[in-house]
Parts: sequence; C-alpha cells; structure tokens
Amino acid sequence: MTPDYNKETLKKAQQASLEILLAVDRICRENGIRYLLDAGTLLGAVRHQGFIPWDDDIDIAMTRKDYEALKRLLRSGKKLLPENMELILPDEYRNGRAFYDFTPRIIYKNSRRHGDSREMDYYEGKLNHLWVDIFILDNIPDSPLLDRWVRFRQKVIYGLSMPKRWRLDLGKYSPSDRLKVSLLKAAGRFFPMRKLFSMQERLSRKYEKRHTKNLYYSNYQPDFLQDTVKREWSEEVTELPFEGHMLMAPAGYDQVLREIYGDYMQLPPEESRVPSHSDGLEVF
Repeated sequence: MTPDYNKETLKKAQQASLEILLAVDRICRENGIRYLLDAGTLLGAVRHQGFIPWDDDIDIAMTRKDYEALKRLLRSGKKLLPENMELILPDEYRNGRAFYDFTPRIIYKNSRRHGDSREMDYYEGKLNHLWVDIFILDNIPDSPLLDRWVRFRQKVIYGLSMPKRWRLDLGKYSPSDRLKVSLLKAAGRFFPMRKLFSMQERLSRKYEKRHTKNLYYSNYQPDFLQDTVKREWSEEVTELPFEGHMLMAPAGYDQVLREIYGDYMQLPPEESRVPSHSDGLEVF
C-alpha cells in the first residue's frame, strides 16, 4: 500500500531545501570551498538525479578545513546568505545551555514545521524551520584501537549531553541501552553544556594535523558514528546532477553510499517511503 502524504507540501519542502543548497553552492564556489552531497541527498543524486521522491530534506558534508572556512565567511558580517536563511551553530540554543545535537545547520526562516509548543519554545524557535544539515568529516586514527576509543568517547559525550535536551524518550532504546543512556543522562547533570560542547570539538579536532587514512562523521548521532570514509573517497570532488543543477559530491560516491546504505540501489519497502520533516509544514 502506497503511504499517504501531502505531495504539495513535500514539493514546497524540497524547493526550500534546494534554495539553501544552491546558496551554499554559490558561496562555496565563489570562495574556493568544497562541500559534498551526503547521505540521502547523495543517494538521491546518484539514483534519481535529484531528491529521493519522498525525501524532504538535504544533507551535506564538509571536511573540517572547509567547514571552518565556511563558518568564518558566514559569521564575517558580510551578507552572503539570503535574508531568509541563517547559519545556526549547535551551541547557540539558550546561550549554549541547551542541547539538540552537534550539527550545524542552515535554516530557511520563511518556513514553520510545527505549531507552538514548549519544545519549540525551549529551542527559541530556531528548530521550527526547514534546514540543511552540515556533517563534519574529521580525521580518525589509523590504529583500530584508537579509532574505537575516539568513537566511544564521542558517544559518551553525546550521552552526557542528553539532560540538556527538551525530552529524552527512553522507550526507543533496548533494555541494555536504556540503562547505559540513563546512567549517562544522570552523570551529565554535573557537566555544564558549554563544557560538553568544548569537549566534543576538541575530540573531533584532536587528529586534525595528522594525515590519517580515514575520516569519520564526528557530529553524526551515536547510531551512525560507525560510518567511515576513506580519505581518497572524498579528497577528489566530482559533480553530479541534482534537480537540474550540477553539484559537488565525493568522487568515491559509490564507496561512500555502500558504507552508509549497503545495496543503495535497492528501493525500501513502499510503507517506508514517507517524508520525515514536512508533516504540517508551512512555507511562506
């Protein structure tokens, strides 16, 4: 059975997300910065030459060097983004005292994803928009033992940050994971959120000056932290068609997609082909 969703709303979400992506593409090209289509957006470019038909958001990845260059530009005071877009950093909710995740994002201000709620108020309305996520590729040690240690510490920092979220749904975890998350949440009450943001960035950049074989998505959620990108997959950038535009993508896109999805050309079951973010969306 084909899932029921509002296709007109989905189209508006895709168009607004594409506007953000094209703005990022323009700024990056004008300033010699590279970005990479990532996750479902990269999959859409390869499999559909645009959005996955039921997808309603866009993800990009950047190496640490390129991300820092883009952040400096967007925070330089120059009006590089259109007025209806804004870069939001993960430590900017409630003056750095609240936690949602460790992902920078560019929001589309002329949109509204939810009605008024205490959760949206908690995040000062900054999350009540469409956005493009920016995932950061950082160096990971070549030693398998150190590799596992770094990822384990990232997961611990994420867990310690959970008390600063609006709400933690323990019901989605297995019994063993529920206990771990509960213990980390309890311990996290003793850590100021700004300290945790600092810890996460220092750990992510710890091997910044080393030439390691592999990169990892240092600001992914814990259940995706295992994804690894070999340096040669992403050092060279190619261009892929996406909704009539040629956009930057890793030259090793096949290897990247296999790492994330396995057999990525296989479509998911029909009941899974539903948008994730456009239910109740308004774009104006």
